[in-house]
Amino acid sequence: MVALVIGITSGALVLGAWIGVRGWLSERAEGLLVAGAGGALIVSVMMELIEPALDVIGLPGTAGIVLLGAALFSAADAWTDRHMARAGGLGLLLAVTFDGVPENLALGTALIGTGPLGVAALAGSILLSNLPEAAGGAASMREDGESGTRIILLWTAVAVLLSFSALAGRWFLADVPDGTVEAIQCFSAGAVLASLSTEVFPKAGRQDPHLAGIAVALGLVVALSLEQLG
Repeated sequence: MVALVIGITSGALVLGAWIGVRGWLSERAEGLLVAGAGGALIVSVMMELIEPALDVIGLPGTAGIVLLGAALFSAADAWTDRHMARAGGLGLLLAVTFDGVPENLALGTALIGTGPLGVAALAGSILLSNLPEAAGGAASMREDGESGTRIILLWTAVAVLLSFSALAGRWFLADVPDGTVEAIQCFSAGAVLASLSTEVFPKAGRQDPHLAGIAVALGLVVALSLEQLG
């Protein structure tokens, strides 16, 4: 199951890049997919990453680590905006990398002691986020004059990096002391929440301001249904 989940979520980056190079995904469709993924991530972050930590490290520790993760992601995102403002699609690729590493580390840690449907909710939301992000980034890189082969290779390299992040979360954190996994999950949750506010929801709102809210709610309802089934 570990290999299957990681393969699907990381493979979505390569598939998205291919779609972006081919120009098959409209901006509106991309925005709605991203919005739905954001809604699903809200549920997954709260129920799979934050709630389990409350009983282990308490509310103050949980809150502090979540805020730390959000602050460090926001600092990295601000650095990317300043230094990659003219990088076009390459800047988007780097932004996805900054976002994807904590997300996939969270995915790997979520595979420890979590039921199949719970993992499916988190993995599904990451998949729905990765695919349109890669499609948009690849399309921008194509407009910047990058060759299709180079674009696919770059996004494949990112997919491999994120796969190793997820494997690291699963393999190297299985036997750590109580509270360590929960703390890492809270840190990752903060980073993911920051990415929702800075990258996901603003992008979805720009591309379809009228239906984005409905797509967010739909993604949330789908993820909540999966959680309840679990």
